[in-house]
Amino acid sequence: MSAILVIEQILNGLQFGIMLFLMAAGLTLIFGVMGLINLAHGSLYMVGAFAAASVAGATGSFLLALVAAFTVAAFAGAIVEIVVIRRLYRAAHLDQVLATFALILIFSEGTRWVFGSFPLFLDVPSYLSGPVTLPGGIEYPLYRLTLIGVGLLVALGLWWLTARTRIGIQIRAGENDREMIAALGVDISKLYTLVFALGAALAGLAGALVGAIQSVQVGMGEPVLILAFVVIVIGGIGSIKGALIGAILVGLTDTLGGIFLPEFLKLFMESGAATQTGSALASMAVYILMSVVLIWRPTGLFGARP
Repeated sequence: MSAILVIEQILNGLQFGIMLFLMAAGLTLIFGVMGLINLAHGSLYMVGAFAAASVAGATGSFLLALVAAFTVAAFAGAIVEIVVIRRLYRAAHLDQVLATFALILIFSEGTRWVFGSFPLFLDVPSYLSGPVTLPGGIEYPLYRLTLIGVGLLVALGLWWLTARTRIGIQIRAGENDREMIAALGVDISKLYTLVFALGAALAGLAGALVGAIQSVQVGMGEPVLILAFVVIVIGGIGSIKGALIGAILVGLTDTLGGIFLPEFLKLFMESGAATQTGSALASMAVYILMSVVLIWRPTGLFGARP
């Protein structure tokens, strides 16, 4: 197996992990600040993708499509928080799960009603299409490298927001003692709406970016949501740094496991059996990783110890 193939798959895993981070960052903010289990987060990812595909089809501008995805998902998130989520903060986690699962059904059927059941397609813009030559003669798609760069810039922006701004101080304080910051005059309702809208916007942006390399279709957010939950469990609930590290670990594990486990098993068994067994093990690899991390550190890599 060539070194070029290995490096390409590492880059693929990194790109996948960065996109998971955009989902997981919003999810970990929402759970960390509000204590809310939001199963509908994947639906906001889907909303962003459909908004981007629609705007790109109407205007031909990919940048406008990204702005639309970010804005529409943020607006949808704010509406959902005000109308539904605000009534669930003091509810049991089971009630939160049932209510947000109902939102999944509403978003899915509403999207199917507006856009139809057929997938939409969002093209990679011409200025980001084609490969770029990396050191060592490796050719890699420019768009995927751009996704990695955008994700890292978002991570840097979130760090600055939470660590260097007044609203970030309020968000971090809200994770620890929401009653105290409310007593100090912070409008908790507005803070929660802002955090939920920000998390929704990041999910919508991720949906738009990924929509250019896969079809945009109803239900596309749920498989990504499952992995996003794995990411925040590995990284630690409420930690942006943990979400980034956890997402990269999950992305690399999922991508490299699917490629290299079957090849490794061919050294010990027949090709067909190795492929079947390797594929099965690869599908479990991220959950095995999560189990190992939780055995070693039950609060996640960067979660606060109880």
